[in-house]
Amino acid sequence: MGLLKEFRQFAIRGSAVDMGVGIVLGAAFSGLIDSLVKDILLPPIGLLYSKINVQDLYISLSGDVFPSLEKAKEAGAVTINYGLFMMASIRFIIILFAVFVVVRQINRWKNPSRLPIDSMTKKECPYCCMPIPSKAIICPNCSSALEKQEQQRASMPKWRIR
Repeated sequence: MGLLKEFRQFAIRGSAVDMGVGIVLGAAFSGLIDSLVKDILLPPIGLLYSKINVQDLYISLSGDVFPSLEKAKEAGAVTINYGLFMMASIRFIIILFAVFVVVRQINRWKNPSRLPIDSMTKKECPYCCMPIPSKAIICPNCSSALEKQEQQRASMPKWRIR
């Protein structure tokens, strides 16, 4: 019974819907990238290599020579299809880069303020012992002037600062 309750909570929170939408969009995006690689990027590469169809690049392990990969498959020859592997590798790199760009942008949207690290670090006011920003020169809690004390501490040797 606990498994069904957990599944219901998973579905209600929207995780299942988000995952389903992601899978559908991923499949559509994969088809788009496949077309980009097969129809736009690989033909110029094939043209550079004497009008060879990159997808037809293979090594026949039986030693027989075939005019194309399709003919080799029809003959039942065992082949290493490095042209198809090249196409899949290019497609993978493009999809990987696109996912990187999307995740990078989502991370930027999650943290819009992106304050510098120095403004987020805290120090303790020596008078009221409350945490204050490290660059503060007047304590916002007790209104004590901190600038003179900081200048004195900066001029002291490091071994004398406690």
